[in-house]
Amino acid sequence: IVVPVTLLIIFLLLYANFGRLTETLIVMASVPFALVGGLWLVYAFGFNFSVAAAVGFIALAGVAAETGVVMLIYLDHALRTHRERAAGEGRPLTLTDVIAAVEEGAVERVRPKIMTVAAIVAGLLPIMWSTGAGSEIMQRIALPMIGGMLSSTILTLIVIPAIYALAKGRALAFDRVVLHGSS
Repeated sequence: IVVPVTLLIIFLLLYANFGRLTETLIVMASVPFALVGGLWLVYAFGFNFSVAAAVGFIALAGVAAETGVVMLIYLDHALRTHRERAAGEGRPLTLTDVIAAVEEGAVERVRPKIMTVAAIVAGLLPIMWSTGAGSEIMQRIALPMIGGMLSSTILTLIVIPAIYALAKGRALAFDRVVLHGSS
């Protein structure tokens, strides 16, 4: 019950932050990819799903949503820059501008994302190798985080920009049809 409630709370907080369903759904798309990576690693290590693993998945969902938000902020900033440049040149924003903005925003996010993942994984690996008192519980918390961070890296750097470009490209085409009556 706690994990779905956590996902619902994350969704509501994202919607309150963005105020738009499209951006909220784009960020929420990062959460299942992260959870899948966590599930794969938990399965590979032969651990059962427990309260400790659920805590790890909850923490993973929060971090995955946070990195998705940061990627979206970078993409929005790059799109705003391209929109202002197009307006300064006296022309409408084109699909080429959207794609260029997405590429620019995603490239700006590579280093911060890799550093975030490296810091989290480097901080959790000693927990995975520990053998002291309570290590079994801590391993079950750390394992989903490690697996999820590795899989969410791919999603955040590749899939979210692609989904963002599709959504903004569709919105651009829709605006052109509605506002100008052309296709």
